[in-house]
Amino acid sequence: MSRSLLSRRQILAAAFALLVPLSVPIDGRADQEAKKAFGAVQAPNTGAPMPIGSYAKGCVSGAVQLPDDGPNWQSMRLSRNRHWGMPQTVALLERLSQDAARLGWGQGILVGDMSQPRGGPMAFGHASHQIGLDVDVWFTPMPDRRMTPEEREKLPFTSMLDKSKFLTVDPRKFTTTAAQLVMTAASYPEVERIFVNPAIKKKLCDTWSGNRSLLGKVRPAYGHDEHFHIRLECPPGVASCKAQAAVAPGDGCDKSLAWWFTDEPWAKPKPDPNKKPPPPPRPVMVSDLPQACSAMLAAPAARGATTAAAFAPAPETDSPPPSEMPVLPPNAPAPVPRPRG
Repeated sequence: MSRSLLSRRQILAAAFALLVPLSVPIDGRADQEAKKAFGAVQAPNTGAPMPIGSYAKGCVSGAVQLPDDGPNWQSMRLSRNRHWGMPQTVALLERLSQDAARLGWGQGILVGDMSQPRGGPMAFGHASHQIGLDVDVWFTPMPDRRMTPEEREKLPFTSMLDKSKFLTVDPRKFTTTAAQLVMTAASYPEVERIFVNPAIKKKLCDTWSGNRSLLGKVRPAYGHDEHFHIRLECPPGVASCKAQAAVAPGDGCDKSLAWWFTDEPWAKPKPDPNKKPPPPPRPVMVSDLPQACSAMLAAPAARGATTAAAFAPAPETDSPPPSEMPVLPPNAPAPVPRPRG
């Protein structure tokens, strides 16, 4: 090998080594806990809206913000700065809020947590909500007046359960209108799953007389008695979004639901006195997320936050009742019991 050829290769290698860090900008936050790094960011990055990774391990680029107030919605817990997501998530909330008002669910909906400005893990409350395709809707109708920011911080949740009975719905709270609201959300084609408390799922299985195929989307998950959690599917053709496993057929009113009403989901594991306790779990770091999340986290903030006002509102047409909605794929198996998420 000639000395001149070796020199050129060395030069090319050195140039490549310099270019790689520039193509994937990573700052000091890359070595931080992911929940701290993403929680500290107050604004989205520039760029087209894009979900990156999975619902419980990812981030969102170019997120848009749901305004604090809309014709038929009010955003809650404003201090959390968690009303960001993909444009289709914002559009869904606009549509659902209109349908809620038509159903007689107060003046519309109260919107809980969506995602952070750049998605990612949160300091508390959720394992998912990381890629801008999850949103919580409260089981509390929107009042006929605009609440103050302080009221939105302090308004208590409304549980749909009868606290005196194990996993039993309180029929005075989970009304026919509440059931219609959940099933209306399930009727939207872009909705992949809706998580509710197992007692709510059972009540729907026992009483819903509309399109039963939509019940498969409604999945039991412990803790979702004060809100229902809507999850949108990955946008078609977006390779950066990691979809969930294929859904199972059926309405979900089967042994997978009955399991929640046995002792097994709630039984504490028996400790093995001869087994050394495992070390505490290592916190999720930014470097544990998809590589694109590190670059997106370090990117400059967008100069002006994009809100739902930048997108065309849903057409003012009456939606057909849930019983007349098209048949849609059912949902995946229920998750195991876990804290509210």
